Amino acid sequence: MTTKKGIGPSAGEPLRAENPHAQIATKLRALYLSVQDEAIPDRFLDLLEKLDAVERKSLPDVAE
Repeated sequence: MTTKKGIGPSAGEPLRAENPHAQIATKLRALYLSVQDEAIPDRFLDLLEKLDAVERKSLPDVAE
């Protein structure tokens, strides 16, 4: 039986492995970590670079 202190309305109650909320939290955490490790697609990086270029051209040259 695994127990952890939860977060939320019932934070004082331990989370058990058979608790559906604990199972959902564990699966969401695993999904988040897997997405966090994914590489950013080149197409998206290209779009961000184009946006940066347009923003640089539209801003006045204050730094110079």
